Amino acid sequence: MAPAASPDPPRKSDGWSFQPLHPSIPPTVRTRHWARNPIDAYILSGLESAGLEPSPEANRRTLVRRASLDLLGLPPDPESAEEFVQNPSPDAWPRLVTRLLDNPRFGERWARHWLDIARFAESSGFEHDTDRPSAYHYRDFVIRAFNEDLPFDQFVRWQLAGDEFEPETPLALMATGFLGAGVFPTQITANEVERTRYDALDDMLSTAGSAFLGLTIGCARCHDHKYDPIPTRDYYRMLSIFTSTVRSEVELDLNPEETRRTQAEHERGRRGLLDAQLGYEQQVLPGRFEHWLATGAQEPAPAWALPGTFEIQSKAGAKFRSLEDGSHLAEGRNADSDVYTLHAEVPTPGIRALRLEALSDVSLPRGGPGRADNGNFGLSRIRIFSSPISGGPTNELRIASARATFEQNTGPLSIASALDDDPKTGWAVDPRFGTNHAAVFEFSAPPEGPGGVRLTIHLEFEVNTRHHIGRPRMAVSTSPHPPLDGEPVPPQIPTLLAIAQAQSESPQWPAGGKDQLREWWKRRDPGWSALQSRLNEYDRNAPQPKRTRVLVCAEGYPALRMNTQGADFFPETYFLQRGSTDLKSGVAAPGYLHALPGGSVDESRWNWQPPRGARFSGRRRALATWMTDVDRGAGALLARVIVNRLWQHHFGRGLVATPNDFGAQGARPSHPELLDWLAGELIRSGWRLKHIHALILTSATYRQSVRPPQEGIDPDPGNAYWGRWVPRRLEGEVIRDSLLHISGCLDSSMQGPGTRDLSSRRRSIYFTVKRSELIPVLQAFDAPEPLVSQGTRPVTTVAPQALFLMNSPQIRDWAAHLARRIDPDPTAPLVTPITRAYGFALNRAPVESEQDDAIAYVGSQEDRHRAAGHSDPRGAALTDFAQVVLCLNECIYVE
Repeated sequence: MAPAASPDPPRKSDGWSFQPLHPSIPPTVRTRHWARNPIDAYILSGLESAGLEPSPEANRRTLVRRASLDLLGLPPDPESAEEFVQNPSPDAWPRLVTRLLDNPRFGERWARHWLDIARFAESSGFEHDTDRPSAYHYRDFVIRAFNEDLPFDQFVRWQLAGDEFEPETPLALMATGFLGAGVFPTQITANEVERTRYDALDDMLSTAGSAFLGLTIGCARCHDHKYDPIPTRDYYRMLSIFTSTVRSEVELDLNPEETRRTQAEHERGRRGLLDAQLGYEQQVLPGRFEHWLATGAQEPAPAWALPGTFEIQSKAGAKFRSLEDGSHLAEGRNADSDVYTLHAEVPTPGIRALRLEALSDVSLPRGGPGRADNGNFGLSRIRIFSSPISGGPTNELRIASARATFEQNTGPLSIASALDDDPKTGWAVDPRFGTNHAAVFEFSAPPEGPGGVRLTIHLEFEVNTRHHIGRPRMAVSTSPHPPLDGEPVPPQIPTLLAIAQAQSESPQWPAGGKDQLREWWKRRDPGWSALQSRLNEYDRNAPQPKRTRVLVCAEGYPALRMNTQGADFFPETYFLQRGSTDLKSGVAAPGYLHALPGGSVDESRWNWQPPRGARFSGRRRALATWMTDVDRGAGALLARVIVNRLWQHHFGRGLVATPNDFGAQGARPSHPELLDWLAGELIRSGWRLKHIHALILTSATYRQSVRPPQEGIDPDPGNAYWGRWVPRRLEGEVIRDSLLHISGCLDSSMQGPGTRDLSSRRRSIYFTVKRSELIPVLQAFDAPEPLVSQGTRPVTTVAPQALFLMNSPQIRDWAAHLARRIDPDPTAPLVTPITRAYGFALNRAPVESEQDDAIAYVGSQEDRHRAAGHSDPRGAALTDFAQVVLCLNECIYVE
């Protein structure tokens, strides 16, 4: 049954935004000397057709301040501003733009714009507003992506499916935090689970649609879109792409380059120890081995032997690396819950016991032997099955008794608790971490098998604890009551020892047998063992990756449960009538918007089949491929939307004034040919955003001055033709950051965990965004609530803004720092600190009237403070003056 929608097949839209990019050649204009690049040709053509003229170029002090605030969110230092003003070179401006684009503060400034669009926050919202302490990594990803000029199509692909494109790249996994940045209730009853899950899927799809395509796709959840060609069927087909996508936390090495460097350095030092050991093996060991053979090859019979073949599988997808001693080291992700299955072939008949070892390793938390954060493990159940190698039925072996090396733990933590059926009890080794542990399980009867047996061992661990063994090893014994300790030998060693001890003049060694025996015996040679001990000690200090928990939104990872009930996700997404989970109308298969140019093509062109055993479905990778496909997918619209956002943040308004709505209810572009040319230029440049930034800033359009109002009627009051620069107030984050920078208080440390400490001096982007406790100063200056994607911010003028600047203790503190900064020599005339204050705050010198007023004001304040008995009346007066400067409109506006 089809969903409630139009019975007609979806039609391609006649709307401008759904059309392919229109190839465009910059128009010919009359005032050619004004145009500096193709942007100016399009702008000037519109101005000339309307009978208007562009404004003259702004002065150099205005331009350097404008560019610095625009690209870095900070005013320029007086020295760098003056250097540009005094540089007569014709390429001084483009070189300044390039230098600003290469500044790491660029990423911090422009990441804030994108985080509004991504509705980024570090808590879940709703009444409990649970913190997400590992969510800040998405913010750091955006900063790095903009600083490194990550191609925008890759920027999009990673946010939608970084785990499917590059699962081993930390930055790609960090990027998926985009999908999980929305609100989500953390206390859900079983009856609410399905509805809440559809809400979460809608948040992912609606945000992706607004952020990347400028479309209100979410409006088609309950019915066909009222204005745009987006039927409900297309909505649910796109929704199904996210069916199994969940929020999760994974541990990542965020600096793999540094890890590789330190490990390579360690390996160079290790090579010398290996060379010494190899020299001993080649020059000394052969003679000592022959002497051992000649004197009877005395060696006690080994109690334990390794199986002939051995492999281990993890239900949760952990990987294991086989080590020389027969153990297997777990690597990669450590899931909340897991079951290991061990497969072994034992050629020796008559085995009576099995030993399971949990060995320590420097790569494990606290040295292991468990993978939990404290180094523990919890084996809640062990089951052992056998079948003859030659063929036959599989039987479960009955365990008669069990012993462990660590027996202090009794009751629910003893080895016996691994034999019951209670999942809440299990063998654990707390608090003996960083050392080896073993358990022996003796069988009631040896498993039958004339040519040996196959063993299958199931190890079930405590659920939702991450308490898994990190380096397991298995051995078997034919002794009725074998000891707990003793190094296990390869399965062929007992036979080879018997040959060596027979003292035959011509021993009949099997092929390679003598070499195998020497390889085993060398570990008992004191000289070789001493060299190996040195190597082991060196390896114990080997550098390890520094792993950090990162919030991702992906598939195949355990979902963050918090206080929810029911399933993490449902295996299918359904068409819903009127958006109700009670009115399902069949399973929705993944698909895309038919209204876009490629809507009639075979959608399989974007499909991708994940490798066998992958934890993900490939659906999100297919979506990302469709979204960045310029010829057949949504790539043309994607390019239009992002270049419009760049224009919007440089000029205060986009070529399309509704950046999150390119549909019928949104504004039409003021300069459609320019919009398509910029989109095409972005694609031609390899989707490099810095190229578009540079084009915009080096245009004559950007460099225009603020044209003073003329008498009579302004022919373009809304600046629709972009014939002048319109001053605009800075955002709250830039105001705060600029005041910190001007006063010399700014802490320039980048990235990492944020803070809710209002006295922090880091940039505002590093405030932790808790949805129920937003930062007051930023809210006063119109920072949005991060509930849905925000394409624009309102700009208000309200009393709390002025009250903050006048009365905030932080502003007063920053003013005091600025006062000390501008007056390093208290004996200097007042004109000196006053001029320096204007230079730091406004990047200019005061005009004569300003200077006279400032001197008079500081002098009067100094008299007042002196009369009040202040210990430093000049410093107090300059603090008053510094606060006045910080409160100037010119300080919080970009002209």
